[in-house]
Amino acid sequence: MSFVKEVAKWILSGINGVIQSVDEEEIEEMIRMIMKVGKNKILVLGSGRSGFVGRAFALRLMHLGFNVYVSGETITPALTPDDLIIAISGSGVTRTVVTQAEVAREIGSKVIAVTSHPDSPLARCADKVVVVKGRTKIDGEFDYDRRQITGEYDSAPLGTMFELSAMVFLDCVIADLMRRLGKSEIDLRRRHANAE
Repeated sequence: MSFVKEVAKWILSGINGVIQSVDEEEIEEMIRMIMKVGKNKILVLGSGRSGFVGRAFALRLMHLGFNVYVSGETITPALTPDDLIIAISGSGVTRTVVTQAEVAREIGSKVIAVTSHPDSPLARCADKVVVVKGRTKIDGEFDYDRRQITGEYDSAPLGTMFELSAMVFLDCVIADLMRRLGKSEIDLRRRHANAE
């Protein structure tokens, strides 16, 4: 078996393990908060690769008919206390994400944090924390020496396991929202970009 296929097997198995470990009550509360937002805004926050995951999630939320924006886009309107923020950061310490989440809380918006670190600054400013485990960019700093001594290595560098697990988890949230809202793939396709 090629190294690429070995790594894929390891990563796919790891993603399943991560998603199965997400607390059922955290999932239910996240979905409830998203459904409750109605026609108010959802703002998705994320930086780097977590930001790419957030953009993909926002796209699917838009396909479902939610009024969703991604932080940093010029068309993003002002927040209100009725809005919902979904902040994605494996480490929970990414400054831009934490600062924006704190500002959203000051405004009165609800904040959901998707992170691997439930004791992080991002988690502390969130109304709801959804723990998606996975090695993040900061974890390597703590176990680097141990890995060097034991010869262990991680085939998924930096925050890859969190980012991929978060991507799959959030797509599964979309599938649950589709079921609850009675939407089909045909409904989503009607809202898909057609000026490509």
